[in-house]
Amino acid sequence: MRIIVTGLVGQYAFGGVAWDYLQFVEGFRRLGHDVWYLEDTETWPYDPIHNTVSADCTYNVSYLRGVMERLGLGGRWMYRNCPDASYHGVTETQARQICADAKLFINVSGCGWLRPEYAAIPKKIFLDSDPMFTQVGLLTASAEVRQRVAAHDFHFTFAENIGAPDCRVPAAGFRWRPTRQPVVLDWFPAGNEAPRAVFTTVMNWTSYKPCEHAGETWGQKDVEFERFMTLPQRTAEKFELACGKGPGNKRPTERLEQHGWAIIEPDVHLPDPWKYRDYLRNSRGEWSIAKEGYVKSRSGWFSCRSACYLALGRPCVLQDTGWSKVYPTGNGLFAFTNLDEAVAAIASANADYPRHSAAARRLAEQMFDCRQVLAALLAEVGA
Repeated sequence: MRIIVTGLVGQYAFGGVAWDYLQFVEGFRRLGHDVWYLEDTETWPYDPIHNTVSADCTYNVSYLRGVMERLGLGGRWMYRNCPDASYHGVTETQARQICADAKLFINVSGCGWLRPEYAAIPKKIFLDSDPMFTQVGLLTASAEVRQRVAAHDFHFTFAENIGAPDCRVPAAGFRWRPTRQPVVLDWFPAGNEAPRAVFTTVMNWTSYKPCEHAGETWGQKDVEFERFMTLPQRTAEKFELACGKGPGNKRPTERLEQHGWAIIEPDVHLPDPWKYRDYLRNSRGEWSIAKEGYVKSRSGWFSCRSACYLALGRPCVLQDTGWSKVYPTGNGLFAFTNLDEAVAAIASANADYPRHSAAARRLAEQMFDCRQVLAALLAEVGA
């Protein structure tokens, strides 16, 4: 079966973004399908070198081509540049024919523009990777946006607690089916080398403005982080954040460092998928909070990044968004809701690190194996 998978690998040509999308491509390929990656966002390319949008997609296409070739996916991608409607990887005629023969269109993160040739594909999946914010956005979206989302036949979400009594993510008129990030396990092999003695994470201080729903504000990671600002002062462990400054450069760098957090710039230290993966592998484990919207809504969202830490055999200590109802905790993976629980979880992870490292890898194999995750998704849509 021919499958088209959308993504933002070229648009956000840095860090670990490529893993979020290309593990879908490779996962479906390993299930025996004929898979193509498509990037057609109807937005201008982002130039990470000059930190601006640009009509010139040369850098983005070169980056995408290099990543695809290194992962063994060369010759299986299509990129359409919005400003001049030019096609890269294939010609426009070839792109139309590839799509005409496709049976399934998977719009990961909803980032793909739904052109007539894509809309004509028999089965179309909209996959929400930003729960609560996506649904609240749909409640206030224009009729055109809602129609574009409604044109998909199935709607999946990373909100794995969706529909539960304690989940506050609104349906916004759609039937949401839970799923999760697939991981290509041999792309993230468990390391035998001793990692650095530091817990890390990769994050943005903020990504966009908070949203309003039901008379409440639903914020970003900056809101949740304040509750755990003093964590380094409560434990002997070291913590390092590869933390983007976010819109308006509002990251409080000096205050974070005063409280014991080491800060590195992700655009400098994690410029591509390989250095991003090395950074995760060289960490003792991950400690991370989540966006306030994920936490307060009890969405059940689980990070794509954390799934990769686990696959590498790196224990994860993560703020609970409701995901602890789905994933086993206490053995390689730890949930916390407050500062005292975070301190205790770090201590537990360190109490028998080799056991928790091995358990982290086993959990990734049991819960995130791309073949298992994607076979279940295909079964649910009858494909």
